[in-house]
Amino acid sequence: MKQVGLISTGVLLLLLGTVAPTYAQERQEQEAQSPKQEQQAKPEKQQAKGQQKQEKQQQQQAKGQQKQEKQQQQQAKGQQKQEKEQQQQAKGQQKQEKQQQQQAKGQQKQEREQQQQARGQQKQQGQRQAGSSQRPQRTPQAEARQRAEPALRLSARGEGRIPDDRFRSHFGRGHRFRIGSPRMVDGYSRFQYGGFWFGFVDPWPEGWYYTDDVYIDYVDGGYYLYNPYYPGVRIGICVVM
Repeated sequence: MKQVGLISTGVLLLLLGTVAPTYAQERQEQEAQSPKQEQQAKPEKQQAKGQQKQEKQQQQQAKGQQKQEKQQQQQAKGQQKQEKEQQQQAKGQQKQEKQQQQQAKGQQKQEREQQQQARGQQKQQGQRQAGSSQRPQRTPQAEARQRAEPALRLSARGEGRIPDDRFRSHFGRGHRFRIGSPRMVDGYSRFQYGGFWFGFVDPWPEGWYYTDDVYIDYVDGGYYLYNPYYPGVRIGICVVM
């Protein structure tokens, strides 16, 4: 029995002597492999971080491109808006030019009409001057009668007015008449025509005769007596109400 025990003990020691170096060797190998594995793991982590960084950069670039595209779109819209405004301005300028052309044509037409009117007035004045040069012949009896007339008793300018319809129908250049001899009414010289009495504001001009054709016109806010034979001369009269 003691031999068996000794044999067992010897076998156990032998096994331990064999296993211990083997375990130690395996542990050394594991410890030797651990730094290598760590060294291998570091590049992999660095690569992962680099990929993540690269992905972030790509995302930022994508955002920048989107932002740039939005800006380009906004610029395009702004250009379109500006082009529309320019087109509207061009249309407005064309419209304004047309209006100016029409105004210019209207002014030219008005100037032509004014020129025609001026020519007509010049022609009419020439006819008047030609007619005025043919003044009526005064007989000695007419001259004596005119000199025998008393001096006019003048009146102050009144505010009497002739209705427009009566004025158009009885007064103006186209309605001539002869005064005859003025009358004394209330101490003032008067004459009657067209249903109205008139007083003299200015004295009777030299060379005029009461037998001459005269007419009444409303000029410069007052009534005046004109003699076609003496253009440019007039005397003030007033309506006596």
